[in-house]
Amino acid sequence: MTAPRFGALGDGEAPAEGGESFASLLTEGEVVIERIASHRAASPAGFWYDQPGTEFVLLARGSATLGFADSTTRAMAAGDWAVLPARCRHRVVATSADALWLAVHLPPG
Repeated sequence: MTAPRFGALGDGEAPAEGGESFASLLTEGEVVIERIASHRAASPAGFWYDQPGTEFVLLARGSATLGFADSTTRAMAAGDWAVLPARCRHRVVATSADALWLAVHLPPG
């Protein structure tokens, strides 16, 4: 029997200003749950996430703005979440210095 694991979402590497740090908390089959810490981060100009599977993100701390290929943006505050369908082209427009995400990546459908 495998022993349970415990942790705190706030524990982990703090990124340098303008950066992000990623830590996989759980990988089970093709499902990946990760912690993402952002410090005034933004996706590079012209860069888009275009993932093959659906992603659920919860902004646990701080604030952020996501941008989408249709030119819309969505401001997020701590406690806000989003479901980003597979192939939903999106990018990080901006984050606060203390942004902390919980992301769940699902396998392609």
